[in-house]
Amino acid sequence: MPDSSPDGAAAPLSRRAAREAAARRAATGATPAVTPQPSPAAPVSAASAPHAPSAAQPAPAQPAPAQPHEPAPTWESLITGATPIVGSGPTAPAPASAPTAPATPAAAQTRDETAGSGFQPVPLRAPRPTRTDVDATPETDPWLFSGDTAPAMPYSRGNTGATATVTATATRTATMPEKAPEQAVQSPATGTLDDLFSGSTSTDDIGHVPPPKNKKRRRIGGWIALGVVLLILGGVAAGGLYVWNTYEPQIRKVMGWEEPKDYEAGLANGETSITIMSGDTGQPISEALFNAGVTKTAGAFYDYLIETGQNPNFQPGVYTLQKQMTSEAALAALMDPANRQENTAQIPEGYTVDGTLQRLSEGTGIPLADLQAAAADPSLYGISVDPAIAAAGGQPLEGWLFPATYTFDPGVTAQTAIQTLVNRTIQSLDAAGVPADQRQSVLTTASIIQREARYEADMQKVSRVILNRLDANNQETFGKLQMDSTAQYGFGELHAGSASTSDEAQNDPNPWNTYVHTGLPIGPIANPGDVAIDAAMHPADGPWLYFVTVNMDTGETIFTDTYSEHQKYVKQMQQWCSEHPDSGC
Repeated sequence: MPDSSPDGAAAPLSRRAAREAAARRAATGATPAVTPQPSPAAPVSAASAPHAPSAAQPAPAQPAPAQPHEPAPTWESLITGATPIVGSGPTAPAPASAPTAPATPAAAQTRDETAGSGFQPVPLRAPRPTRTDVDATPETDPWLFSGDTAPAMPYSRGNTGATATVTATATRTATMPEKAPEQAVQSPATGTLDDLFSGSTSTDDIGHVPPPKNKKRRRIGGWIALGVVLLILGGVAAGGLYVWNTYEPQIRKVMGWEEPKDYEAGLANGETSITIMSGDTGQPISEALFNAGVTKTAGAFYDYLIETGQNPNFQPGVYTLQKQMTSEAALAALMDPANRQENTAQIPEGYTVDGTLQRLSEGTGIPLADLQAAAADPSLYGISVDPAIAAAGGQPLEGWLFPATYTFDPGVTAQTAIQTLVNRTIQSLDAAGVPADQRQSVLTTASIIQREARYEADMQKVSRVILNRLDANNQETFGKLQMDSTAQYGFGELHAGSASTSDEAQNDPNPWNTYVHTGLPIGPIANPGDVAIDAAMHPADGPWLYFVTVNMDTGETIFTDTYSEHQKYVKQMQQWCSEHPDSGC
């Protein structure tokens, strides 16, 4: 409550007390009673106009009313109260185009404009809020002209008896035209490098444009990486294959991957036969069992005999066995006389007359001497005797005793047995389309093919080599066949167990030696089979003049056109033979 004088008149408050009281009333929302004192000198602000337009609608432009001329206020008049303080200075009329702040209910109250009243409403500045936007300018800073701040308490100093008045509605509010704050819109990076160079856009519009990637270089790098990977994998595979081929048995033994040498029991099936000759031991019998399909590997039967310590006495003859037998079962079958075929003989391809007669004797029981006597006269079997062969001491029936397995009736004679073999040869010649007048020459060619090659494809190539060498225009060998088999046969070392020909055999002038004589030898050197006879009639196409077997175990044979190439593979054969001295080289 304000102080009072003894006579009841209100004592004016000090300036500090007036400010504090006004601040308290403003904080509590209380409005002091105002004694209206007309003051013709006090101007009226736009904010206190009785009919202020709404903030949503701009005030219409009107000409400012004429004001009486007043002297400019001075600091002394402001301090002594002679000039009232309104806001922070004289109020200028609001521009016609600028919208004014919305009128509040308190604005309807009568403003104290009485001259010399002592105090006029002066808004107290609220503390400026802390802003993080350091780029705000007076034009965009909403705080500078906001009407949301609480009204400050005005004050002035007048003459004696001035009374402090506070009017809550006397707040002078300046507003800016409503303008939505502009937001920075980031343009989408739709420009291209061509737009940059043409000037139609800038890096601010499209942002950072990375340089285009070199796709070609990337692709090349990818192919190089792939090539390196494939090279490494290929090297690993090649190295692994070499190690496996070279050390397969050792690797299997160490790793426990060894293939079983023998068939399992219970797999025996079918029927086959093998021939055991006089003097045969475990090793050749083991190979014969494998070739006939009885045992799984060539050494299975022989290894079984060694492991069990057995050395049985094998009887010559032809035996009937099953395929896929165990070594133990095969041995039991060979020891059983019931499995020995009576009057059965098995003649292999490439055998000579001497070897064939030996097999016939063992299979039929016919004495060998009887068979040899029956073979001395070829005319008995419809074969013409070649005087040259007879003069050279050869066998007139050479090449005519067809290799196969024969079963004869009991009591068969030597001549009947030989006739059976000759008839089978004529049957094969006819099947191959050999004319009757060419039978001897075809059998001669076929016998060389049979002795020189192991497989059908190689037989057809050997047949072509023979024809190429017999060509009259051949300037490489000049008509000489130069076949080792012919030299060995004429010299008597055909069955010496060696594929190589001795110097003596190559230089011996016998009529079968094709190293000495041109053309075909005087007659066949062995008994050929169906495949060799057919190859003699149907040679392969090729320019080959030479061939050599470089691996006696597998029978791998290489055919060449020139002597220089041939010599290279001869050295390969010699190297292999030096590493395998017991392989029939």
